[in-house]
Amino acid sequence: MRDFFYEALPMRVRFAAGSRFAAAEEIRALGLQKVIVLSTEFQAPLAAEISDSLGELSVGVFDQAEMHVPVETARAVQELAQRLGADGCVAVGGGSTTGLGKALALEFGMPIIAVPTTFAGSEMTPIWGLTENGRKKTGRDRAVLPKSVLYDPELLLSLPLGLCVTSGFNAIAHAVEGLYAPDASPIISLIAAEGVGALASALPAIAADPGGIGPRSEALYGAWLCGVTLGATTMSLHHKLCHVLGGTLDLPHAETHTVVLPHVMRFNLPAAPDAERILRDRLATDDPAAEVQRLSRSLGAPVGLAQLGMDLKDVELVVELAMKESYANPRPVTAEDVRRIVHGAWLGVEVSPVARS
Repeated sequence: MRDFFYEALPMRVRFAAGSRFAAAEEIRALGLQKVIVLSTEFQAPLAAEISDSLGELSVGVFDQAEMHVPVETARAVQELAQRLGADGCVAVGGGSTTGLGKALALEFGMPIIAVPTTFAGSEMTPIWGLTENGRKKTGRDRAVLPKSVLYDPELLLSLPLGLCVTSGFNAIAHAVEGLYAPDASPIISLIAAEGVGALASALPAIAADPGGIGPRSEALYGAWLCGVTLGATTMSLHHKLCHVLGGTLDLPHAETHTVVLPHVMRFNLPAAPDAERILRDRLATDDPAAEVQRLSRSLGAPVGLAQLGMDLKDVELVVELAMKESYANPRPVTAEDVRRIVHGAWLGVEVSPVARS
C-alpha cells in the first residue's frame, strides 16, 4: 500500500534554443513594467545582452551576484532595485544569481524570471539562502519561486567542461536525496530517476563533444528534472553538509556537492533500498555510490575537500554545525558518522566497496 502526498509547484517553463529572447514576452505576461537584470561579474556580458534586448522594460544590470548570497549583496541589490523603480527581476546565471533574485522576492515579493546558465536547479525551487557572519541560513517560501524559467541550451555552450561536470553532479545530488526523502512520491521518483539517467549519459557525451549542443541540451533537461525534485522534496544529510561547508567555509558550491555526494550515498543507501534500486537501474551498476564517484573523477572533477581549500582542523567545526539542527534522513546520524563522512571527503578516499550478503 502506498501513502504519499504530492503538490505541483506553479511555474511557466520554456525549453528551446534561443528562448532567452522570450524574456520580454514573459515580463509582459506577468504584468511587469520594469525589471532589473541580475548576474555575476562573469555573466555580465550576457546580462547586458539580455537587458539591451528588453529595451525600456529593463532599468539596467546588477552584476555582483556571489556564491551563497552574502546578506550585504542582497541589501545592495534591494536598495538599487527600489531606487530604479524595478517591479521584477531577470536572473541570468546559476544558483548564485537565482539566489540573489530570491532575496528580492523574499523581501519585496518581486517576481523572478530565471534564465539558467548552469545545471544548479535553484530556479525550480522555493528554497532561499542567505549567508551572514559565516553562517548560511536557508528556508522555504513560495514567494521566492520564479514565475517563469527560460531554458536555453545555447547558453550552456560557453560553460567550461569542468563547470558542466560539477554543476551536473550537483544536480544529480538533488535527485539522489529526493529519491529517499520522507515526502517523496511516485511522480517525483519518476522525475528524479529520469533526471539522473539523462545527466549520467549527457556528461560523458559533453566531454567527448565539448562544442555540441545536443549533449548540453540533454544535460539541461536532466538538470531541470533534478531541480523539480529539489523543489518538491525535503533534502537530507548531503545538502545539510554542503550548506555548512559552503556557507561557513566558503567552499565552491557545485564542487563541494560533487566531492561529498558519493560518501553520503555510501552511508544512506543501505537504509533506502528503493532509492538504491532505482539508481542501480539508471546508472547501470550494482554500486551507485562508487559509480557516481568513478564517473565524476573520470570527467576530471575534484577528488577531495582538501583540494577545494578546506583545512583539516575545520572537520570538527563542520561536525558541530551539522549536528546542531535535526533534519530528515533515511537513517540516524551521529557526530561520529558525520566526522567519518567529512574526513573521508576531505581526504578524497574512494568509497569502500558495498557489502553484499
